[in-house]
Amino acid sequence: MKKLFLGLALTAGTLAFAQETETKTVNASPLKKDVQPVRFGIKAGGNSAYFSQQKFGINTQQLGFHAGAFVNIPLSKQFSLQPEVLYNQMGAKDVISSTETDNGVTNVKTKVQGRVKMDYISVPLMVQMRPTDKFYIEAGPEFSYFINGKTKGETSVASTTGGVTTTTTSSNTQDIDKDQINKFNFGLGLGLGYDITSNIGISARYVNSLTKIDKSRPAAENNNRVFQLGLNYKF
Repeated sequence: MKKLFLGLALTAGTLAFAQETETKTVNASPLKKDVQPVRFGIKAGGNSAYFSQQKFGINTQQLGFHAGAFVNIPLSKQFSLQPEVLYNQMGAKDVISSTETDNGVTNVKTKVQGRVKMDYISVPLMVQMRPTDKFYIEAGPEFSYFINGKTKGETSVASTTGGVTTTTTSSNTQDIDKDQINKFNFGLGLGLGYDITSNIGISARYVNSLTKIDKSRPAAENNNRVFQLGLNYKF
């Protein structure tokens, strides 16, 4: 009987030790348990672009959009790598001249402005850091390739007589000469984002290009700037 109780005690002790060892082994690597899986997604949103030689303002912002796909690759609980492929519109606009005349009866306002719209395929490579589960900060390079673009001149004349205003507009559009454009564009992006749900998120990003647009002009006064605001969906 004593041998039986001794055998049971040894068996119980062995099982308890094994269980304790297994628990410690599982708890020793919490990092793997916390890392999220790789996720694919799509994103789209609006762009507000201008050229580096311009002052930032309403009169210099060319509106456009971006749309594409991405993959989010977690590196740890707080850090992840997110490569993207985007159709990306950049460019600028500017008020070339604005005049106003008034002869006491009729007031005439004339405005001449130019627009440049440039289409790129962009590949951002963002490193994201999460201070919290839902909020993240991101930074990284963006590589872009110029596809095509257009320049547009527009003249509007607003004539007001007796409180009644008549506006006429004329415009002309030309394709950008691709031989004058540096097709490769390199920039640095900085942004932030917030996950509204586990699938839907919102993000904002600013990209400062470092390569010149027009081959014949200095890079310091001749590169792209763009603000992006958009939604993303993770599968």
